[in-house]
Amino acid sequence: MLHLTLELERIDKLDPDLACYACVTPERALAAAEAADAEIAAGNYRSVLHGVPLGVKELFWTKGIPTAAGMAIHRDFLPSEDSTVVARLKQAGAVLLGKLQMTEGAYSDHHPSITPPRNPWNPHYWTGISSSGSAAATAAGLCYGALGSDTGGSIRWPCGATGLTGIKPTWGRVSRFGAFELAASLDHVGPIARSAVDAAAILAVIAGPDDKDPTTITETPPQYLALSSEGVRSLRIGVDPTWNGVDVDASVQRVLAEAAETFCALGAQMTQVAVPDVTQAVIDWAPACALEAAVAHRATYPARKTEYGPVLASVLEAGHAVSALDYQAFRLRRMELRGRFAHLFRSIDLLLAPVQPFAPLTLAEIRTLGAQPQLILKLQRCTAPFDLTGHPTVTLPGGFSDAGLPIGFQLVGRDEGELIRAAAAFQRETSWHRRHPIQYG
Repeated sequence: MLHLTLELERIDKLDPDLACYACVTPERALAAAEAADAEIAAGNYRSVLHGVPLGVKELFWTKGIPTAAGMAIHRDFLPSEDSTVVARLKQAGAVLLGKLQMTEGAYSDHHPSITPPRNPWNPHYWTGISSSGSAAATAAGLCYGALGSDTGGSIRWPCGATGLTGIKPTWGRVSRFGAFELAASLDHVGPIARSAVDAAAILAVIAGPDDKDPTTITETPPQYLALSSEGVRSLRIGVDPTWNGVDVDASVQRVLAEAAETFCALGAQMTQVAVPDVTQAVIDWAPACALEAAVAHRATYPARKTEYGPVLASVLEAGHAVSALDYQAFRLRRMELRGRFAHLFRSIDLLLAPVQPFAPLTLAEIRTLGAQPQLILKLQRCTAPFDLTGHPTVTLPGGFSDAGLPIGFQLVGRDEGELIRAAAAFQRETSWHRRHPIQYG
């Protein structure tokens, strides 16, 4: 209880500057911590998350707590039940500290009425998209880990920007019941944490079949924590020198090269591969996402258009303009992309890739993206394809830029178990994940 009281005091002191939380629920957190202390003292140990303070992205319904998904239109919404992931965290005995801030509707910009979360490494730098509050709070020590979501890169970019570990599971591995929808066939739910083992612990609790979400994978998930100790020997890790080198900043290339050396030293078999051409897939992602978002918002848009921020409104307008013929063409190309990556993963177990091809971006640079469509496509090249295919990824910190900002990389695979094996082995050998912003420690 004392530890949680100090954690809440820390949030009260630091969050006004960082703007990570949409709302903090201290009374509920203290009651949950008191119950956890009593249960653990009585020998009733629920899980490795029992008594652990976590944050929840405002995307996920939490019974009786405002859950707006970053939208002014939903600011007064009080869910009558928990999302499946929140219910599973509660059942595991986790202590939920509150709801973490996010972009409007989980797209790319915050509603004008919201103060965006700030990067605890440097407030002048990007915090990533959508799951920015989850990442900033975890990096600043305002929670031990958090729930996030990824539709085009929104677990991976925030983790890369703040020096964290994040898992985008296989599509359908984690229930989406009670999660505000952006694009149903692209949305992935996953954990953000400081280490691969911590992320695996959260994933182990939230993953698995769910009758409330018939799109969930029916097979029981692997034992993620047990797999985290197995190492990488016998794993085949693919590297595409062209994909990792052309139009990729030197600092990012350095991080990828050092990661490859570490995996090789740990006994992995490094294999040169050719990644399928994703150019058209990245172009397709935006209109496909826009159309699915228009479906998700059809009850309130355009009927309440004036309550939307300009970026999300423009996306929904674009979604309404997509024709059925165009969408069918997107679907066919997406099927082909899945097949090409499935064939690639017959020869390798994991793929080593950038999270983004740039060194960390300043907020000033991010503000220019809207006028530079080619720059947006370059940013999405390494993330959006794996939302389209549904392959799982893990993002890991692997170094720093000359300006002292974290640089992450990602592993892509066939299942989360092999990703967790490799991520945990990498972090036993390196210390990037143990470095934290000096002023937040």
